[in-house]
Amino acid sequence: MPSMKKYAVLDIGTNSIKFIMFSVVNAKVITIMETSNISRLGEDLHKNRLITADAMTRNIEVLRSFMKIAREADVAEITALGTMCLRIAGNSHLFCHKVKKELGLDIKVISGKEEARLSHLAVIANLGKDHKNRVVFDSGGGSTEFLYCGKIADSISLDIGAVQLTQKFLLSDPARIEELLEMQMSIRKTLNDKLAFNNVEHLVGVGGAATTIAAVMHGMQKYDPALIHGSIIFIEEVNRQIDLYSQCSIQNRKNINGLRPERADIILAGTVIVKEVMLFFKINNFTVSDYGLRHGLIYDRYINNVKE
Repeated sequence: MPSMKKYAVLDIGTNSIKFIMFSVVNAKVITIMETSNISRLGEDLHKNRLITADAMTRNIEVLRSFMKIAREADVAEITALGTMCLRIAGNSHLFCHKVKKELGLDIKVISGKEEARLSHLAVIANLGKDHKNRVVFDSGGGSTEFLYCGKIADSISLDIGAVQLTQKFLLSDPARIEELLEMQMSIRKTLNDKLAFNNVEHLVGVGGAATTIAAVMHGMQKYDPALIHGSIIFIEEVNRQIDLYSQCSIQNRKNINGLRPERADIILAGTVIVKEVMLFFKINNFTVSDYGLRHGLIYDRYINNVKE
């Protein structure tokens, strides 16, 4: 019996690179390995909209390590997607060229609408299509995407992400109340100016902010995607975590169960984004999806095309 073909997807974001290796059997995804590295491609991006030399070097090495894993596993195809950081950085073409030259990897930089579409596809594939008036929001390091009821025309990507907001506003450790309020007002203004969805009844949160809030709520010693996926988070819990993060130093946050130490510096901004989204839509809870962009690509590209 021939061995199953293996495939890999790399999601290259502002804050992290996510890697999944998988096979497809009878139209079902069999995950072989899934991991991520918080490599901060968008470090200091807010200053001049350029990827720094250090960030380029660091992220190429992370990609190199993931490529090694994939090639040693003899994957049939590796797909790499770039998101917000590579959309807006003035020198993203240089990074992509270096990756191609050094690793032989082509990076496809996708639009905000395509990012929202793929995230929503992952949600409906795993949480179903029950809610007609549903908004999926995917909050990451560099941006937050919104998609209403699966309509690509009703999707938008906003320049609010945990990394760039932290580096722009939260300059003290612990953050000062004035910094926190200024950041909140900035997020609120962006949402009020840019969003125009009506009659929203249900929110689904995708991405690092949403899944980390769930992991901290559950007090996880070790991340368990099965427990995270489908968790319902109420605004009281979001407020509790904002208070927790704002009252302690970044170093002390690293001791909080469920919070990856590498996220300790940006989790306050990420949680505030989630709160402001909930307030904007006047909905006091959201459902967490552990499935995101990379899973959406798998369903979109492979489920109907892979034949064993």
